[in-house]
Amino acid sequence: MATATVTQTVLSTVIAASTSAATAAPSAPPQAGVLEGANPSIYHPKDPIITFIIQASIIIIFCRLLYYPLRYLGQPRVISEVIGGIVLGPSVMARIPGFQAAIFPEASIPNLNNVANLGLIFFMFITALEVDLRLFIENWKIALSVSVAGLVLPFAMGCGIAWGIYNEFASDMVKEINFGVFALFVGTALAITAFPVLCRILTELKLLHTSVGVTTLAAGVGNDVVGWILLALCVSLVNNASGLSALYALLCCLAWILFLFYAVKPAFIWILRRNGSLQDGPSPGMVTLTLLLVMASSFFTAIIGVHPIFGAFLIGLICPHEGGFAIKLTQKIEDFVGVFFLPLYFALSGLNTNIGLLNDGKVWSYVVAIILLAFAGKIIGSTVAARCCGLFWRESAAIGVLMSCKGLVELIVLNIGLQAGILSPRTFTMFVIMALVTTVTTTPLTRWLYPYWYQQKLLRYRRGEIDMDGTPLVPDGGPVPIDNLNPTQIRRVMLYLRLDSLPGLFTFTALLGGTTEKNAPSSKAVTEGSSEADDPVVPTRKHLEVHGLRIMELTDRTSSVMQVTEGADLSESDPIVNTFRTFSQLNGVAVSGRVAIVPTHSYAETLTDQASTISSDLVLIPWSNTGSLTEDQFATHPVTAQQRFTDKAHLDFVNGALFRATKNTAVFIDNGFGSKRPTIEPNRPSYLTRNMSVVSMRSAKDSVLPLANRTHHLLFPFFGGEDDRVALRFVLQLAKNPLLTVTIAHFVREENDGTATEGGRNSTEGQNNAKSVAVTATPKGNSFLDEVDAEDMDVLSKLRTAPPEELAGRVEFQEIMCSSDMVITKEVTELAGKTVALKTRKNAGDMVVIGRRHPKLGDIANEGAGSAYDLRRTLGVVGEALAMGGTMASLLVIQAASTGGS
Repeated sequence: MATATVTQTVLSTVIAASTSAATAAPSAPPQAGVLEGANPSIYHPKDPIITFIIQASIIIIFCRLLYYPLRYLGQPRVISEVIGGIVLGPSVMARIPGFQAAIFPEASIPNLNNVANLGLIFFMFITALEVDLRLFIENWKIALSVSVAGLVLPFAMGCGIAWGIYNEFASDMVKEINFGVFALFVGTALAITAFPVLCRILTELKLLHTSVGVTTLAAGVGNDVVGWILLALCVSLVNNASGLSALYALLCCLAWILFLFYAVKPAFIWILRRNGSLQDGPSPGMVTLTLLLVMASSFFTAIIGVHPIFGAFLIGLICPHEGGFAIKLTQKIEDFVGVFFLPLYFALSGLNTNIGLLNDGKVWSYVVAIILLAFAGKIIGSTVAARCCGLFWRESAAIGVLMSCKGLVELIVLNIGLQAGILSPRTFTMFVIMALVTTVTTTPLTRWLYPYWYQQKLLRYRRGEIDMDGTPLVPDGGPVPIDNLNPTQIRRVMLYLRLDSLPGLFTFTALLGGTTEKNAPSSKAVTEGSSEADDPVVPTRKHLEVHGLRIMELTDRTSSVMQVTEGADLSESDPIVNTFRTFSQLNGVAVSGRVAIVPTHSYAETLTDQASTISSDLVLIPWSNTGSLTEDQFATHPVTAQQRFTDKAHLDFVNGALFRATKNTAVFIDNGFGSKRPTIEPNRPSYLTRNMSVVSMRSAKDSVLPLANRTHHLLFPFFGGEDDRVALRFVLQLAKNPLLTVTIAHFVREENDGTATEGGRNSTEGQNNAKSVAVTATPKGNSFLDEVDAEDMDVLSKLRTAPPEELAGRVEFQEIMCSSDMVITKEVTELAGKTVALKTRKNAGDMVVIGRRHPKLGDIANEGAGSAYDLRRTLGVVGEALAMGGTMASLLVIQAASTGGS
């Protein structure tokens, strides 16, 4: 009986134990998923992908939503990612019951951490690609001074406060850490500078090519490299049990660096040259090889006790920057790393940040002290060093503030310290607060210390225009600048270069630059017996200076910022700028060109600022053939006039440039000026069509014969006013080119005596007699005409009675009588149709030149709203009528120089 009872008890225990074990074992999720009632938020170790997708989606969406308002405050994206992680973590959302267990269960964090760290490895590789050591070498003296001073002083201050933190929060340490290692880490955390964020801030503040920007970037390169070396030393000391092991790890790391730079780098560049990737960009095979090198180097630095990101950073340093290889390689991988991987990593930083641990006054006093020392060490050290190198105090202080930016690099350092056990969760949170504060305040502090007005003042001081008190410097009895000898002559032109506008700009530059051709067109018939040899040769004029500026869009991408930092190389290699240089030089024009990469909202400001910098006499802005502000090289489909002239972004850019212009500015609408006229009417019937066969396709030739008639005809409607006066002088300068003929139509108001013919026109076409032109004293409210000043009337009279010899026979005058203000656009459009439209198909293209502003047409210009009104506001009422009227001639709308904002 007793034996049976014992046997029954044992069997019951075994069965219960087996049943319990079976219940505790993880089971696979139902195969039908939610169709079988499964909860997708439950974490399954054997199928973790669903939980990972939920976590990644929440992090990316939440960080993006935070970024949209923060970017308008000038904050980098890393701020939104860290704040998003803090909100999702134990500081805010995790306090909601069940939130962390459902969305971020403890068992799922290792999977999320692995993906985030893989992204960190590739991000550090991209960060190293941004580091161009040539910048440090070219500016080594001031860069070394600022970099060393900006490292030593904050490092020393960090070691000082580390003593207090180490003793005060020793009980929070996860594991026992030697004070020397802790002091080394804290000193490194306070001394390091966020180079990637620094590039973006300098670009946004338009300081990249100033003395402040160049100095900060050059010093940031040295600071960044030294900071990562110190971090590698710190991690190796933590991960190795003895000092001798740490020494071996550092020696192995040094040997690996030498091996990469002196063995791998030459072989890598040789392979890139061999398969053309260095010249044409990395091929898929070379991208694969590069990423394998990144992972191999990360693997090696990890197994010797140094963090894997250091190995990835080294591979980025050995990648060449020649031919834009580093930029093109970054373009291949940056989106996936920046959009997907990076938010996961920095959100994890926020998840590890628990502001609730900062729960007493002593802790917050240390937080404030860390922030103050982080600012003081960088600002004092860098400012003094920059000042000793000859920069002004405001420039030096701005450099110090910029060097104090911590950004994402600091967060990476802090996460490494947390993973290595150097920092406890409390001290980690304290330093995260410091990183956020220093990053957020960098942009507003720099704007306050180094405002735009002070930048312009320094620029004028370095040109020798003013002294530091702002007093203009007027030379006593010195030579008069050549620009003041003939202010009406256009000798320095700045062109806004666009790919789709190059043909028209080439023709315009060639005409403005002058020529010595003998076959000048004439409105007079060639008499019998006359010879071309009798025509005088037009002497070559003084050289024209043409400055080309190509503006490219600056985006949030790392590669776009890299293009800005390597702007000099880009200006030398850009195909559009080089094509423009070559053409101008072959036509005897002094030329320069550069590329500017700015946000789209800064296009107009960049253009006008550059025109002021080079003291341009004329700024020429070509209108896009597609109507788009961006240059789409694949936009081959025809566009309508409505599409070409109503794009809001392009209208805002042109109108903004005219509003800010302080120099004479012209808007050039190309309708085949020296080239094929852009198609602006879809489904436009061809003049000649035929059916294609296999034979005809093989024999078809796309060759275009050279122009037999290279002449141009200009129509200039003159109403009076400042813009028309500038346009008149410009037309007369163009007319000196023997390939041009000009018609000047003077519009005057018809007196109420019935002298005008029906239709409101009384023309004197083809006459060159000495008919006088009187200035009408009509009240301003009753006429569209400005009162023409005596000088302009004198010029018109002289041109009629005794035109210069070089213009004789090629300038035709007309006088157009208008009965009312409302018929002005109709009169001009009809005149253009009869004067230039019929000639355009037979020669190299004609052009109508008009002034932009005619104050007496204000009532007409203000009528209407929407895109038509925007075009009228940009080109003026006459310009809008000609642009939308479908004339085949090109259009040049000129605005006289002003103080800006007119």
